[in-house]
Amino acid sequence: MPRYSYVAKSSKGDKQTGVLEAQGEFQLARTLKEQGLILISAREETKEKKKIEIKLPSFDKVSLLEKMMFTRNLKVMISAGIPLPRALDILSRQVKSKKFKRALLASTDEIMEGTSFSEALSKHPDIFPELFYSMIKVGEEGGRLEEVLGILTKQMEREYDLKSKVQGALMYPIVVISAMMGIGALMLIFVIPKIAETFKELAIPLPPMTRLVIWVGTTMATKWYLVFGILILLVMFFLRASKTKNGKRIIDTLTIKIPIIAPILKKTNSAYTTRILSSLIASGVPITRSLEILSGTLGNVYYKEAMAVAAEKVRKGVKLSDVLLKYQNIYPSLVVQMIAVGEETGKTSEILSKLADFFEEEVTNSTKNLASIIEPIVMLLIGGAIGFFAVAMIQPMYSMLGAIK
Repeated sequence: MPRYSYVAKSSKGDKQTGVLEAQGEFQLARTLKEQGLILISAREETKEKKKIEIKLPSFDKVSLLEKMMFTRNLKVMISAGIPLPRALDILSRQVKSKKFKRALLASTDEIMEGTSFSEALSKHPDIFPELFYSMIKVGEEGGRLEEVLGILTKQMEREYDLKSKVQGALMYPIVVISAMMGIGALMLIFVIPKIAETFKELAIPLPPMTRLVIWVGTTMATKWYLVFGILILLVMFFLRASKTKNGKRIIDTLTIKIPIIAPILKKTNSAYTTRILSSLIASGVPITRSLEILSGTLGNVYYKEAMAVAAEKVRKGVKLSDVLLKYQNIYPSLVVQMIAVGEETGKTSEILSKLADFFEEEVTNSTKNLASIIEPIVMLLIGGAIGFFAVAMIQPMYSMLGAIK
């Protein structure tokens, strides 16, 4: 029996939406009439629609930049007095992601049927996180949707800027190390086997280091499919392990202890925490709910747990600054001190915003210096690799020349 999404009105004029099974719209109208409701519109939920929803491609990820542009443009349209469904329809034609377009069109239909904007967005958690639709809900309830969209836009702009700086700083070492590994692999596959043949013809006794290099090169040249298969399996194992609870904890533990990366990671998470918490509180979300939402948005397991504990303790009446005293290994003492000042003065949101500005500037300075710190390390790695190959290949030749003398 088909299912129908319907919009109906009661005798008092109250609008009501829902889903019912019926053989047709006539039976649906009769069923609703028995409940004291008058059918206004109905739409059958077809199997084809369900299939489309199930087959959404996971690789079609909506970028932060596209969501940021959407939020900014929506704010402008709302401030210009354009109705929300019309604004969403216009913006759906401008987005590049098909997944995003489908979500906006579906949200437009639901709003036309009486669903709230925040509720419509909550049905697409892979695009709109809880942070997004929770703030929208507060804006709707308080009649401050335009203001909340402005806060969201600012928060996303800062997040995008922060991620861009960190990714840009890591790009140089990644490119250099990848190029080094690629050149090393080519040498092992094409050069080393030829040198190995020469050594074999000369019947030169080879030291262990040389035999190891020749074995690796010969294996990669003759059994390349096996080598690539093992590499693919290792990558798949790492990706699968990183999604498990224990695997993620191990990775997060390493990242907060690596000497060069850890300070930047702590500053980045501090900036992210203070920025989101400031945005949520400024939008009118209660502090306990804000901490719960924040816990769900943070990536590192230690920061997630810290915010989850903070939400529970604050709900019981403990000050946030007192809770964070136990987490000064991941949050700098400045965060604790400034939050304490905000709690005493009643200006927590403003102080968190200034803290976010400070840590974002700190991340900017750290990423500028990161290249100069990593560059000599990368050069040492390259020099060490070249030296290893050189010694491994030249050492047998010196042994041969010594034997001739």
